[in-house]
Amino acid sequence: MATEAYAPLILIVDDHPDNVEVLRVRLGALGYRIATAGDGETALTMVAEQPPDLILLDVMMPHMDGNEVAKRIKSDTTLPFIPIIMQTALDTTHSKVTGLEAGADDYVTKPINYAELQARMNSALRLKKARDELAAKNVQLAEMAITDSLTGVYNRRHLDVLLDEMFEHSLRLHEYLALAMFDIDHFKRVNDNFGHQAGDAVLAQFSRLLKHLVRDIDRIGRYGGEEFVVLLPGTGLDAGVTFADRVRQEVEAHRFEYDGGALKCTVSVGVAAWQHPGIHTRQNLVKAADDSLYVAKALGRNKVIRFAGPEFNANVKDVDDQHANGTASGGAARPG
Repeated sequence: MATEAYAPLILIVDDHPDNVEVLRVRLGALGYRIATAGDGETALTMVAEQPPDLILLDVMMPHMDGNEVAKRIKSDTTLPFIPIIMQTALDTTHSKVTGLEAGADDYVTKPINYAELQARMNSALRLKKARDELAAKNVQLAEMAITDSLTGVYNRRHLDVLLDEMFEHSLRLHEYLALAMFDIDHFKRVNDNFGHQAGDAVLAQFSRLLKHLVRDIDRIGRYGGEEFVVLLPGTGLDAGVTFADRVRQEVEAHRFEYDGGALKCTVSVGVAAWQHPGIHTRQNLVKAADDSLYVAKALGRNKVIRFAGPEFNANVKDVDDQHANGTASGGAARPG
């Protein structure tokens, strides 16, 4: 019997109401939740709206037979694994092979032996549970491969992939793309004075602040250490600066708590955006934001600097000199 807290949902597909009613009563008595469909088209619609845990599918139906229904369900990559048990009155090898090739996972012959049916259903549901657990594990592993474990935002590797995709999209459609690069000020002092657990708490809480402030279409990544990047599609430089300053103010007002105390932090931000005549590649975009961030650090921190703005232009020579001497980011002895 289906004694679990979550009773599996069984979809019965048969064009004979009497057959449907007998199965509905018998399987309902075993504790299953039951849904029914009288034809293939209705069954496909129901599966798309609420995928069942198992389908009992009659082979011989008008308009669309069970083999075609099974084929369509199994070829739909948007659906989870759904075991299909065919019901057939044709106890022939050819009929069974046809059903299995269409995507059925098992079959029972009519008249139905209900003890056999229950055993086959139990086997199919165990298979589904194992497949679902494996699928969930694969999703978890895929997420781990692209996510920074401490902060829960994208890691540098995946951020580069996203930036490539988003920059190409912006070029193709001639749409804006802003990039904001954040650096937590004096982060080394946090680790030195309060310990690395406090530093980890600051990084995790800063990430949560970013997640709260971005739009659904924006993407956040940990660029390295205490540096984070936010990609803002469809966003020009002015709007990117407005967003960055809102984050800066939120951080300045935030109380970062850790086990044993709390502390205050600020962030410096460099913002660049395509379309700009000096930005032609995604590497240009990153460098422009990085150079702007360096100026924000050099001018006292807790600032937002826009690429090619007045403060940037007044100090860009110092940035270029630092790059020439190999002390800017990438080789980087940027101010902390």
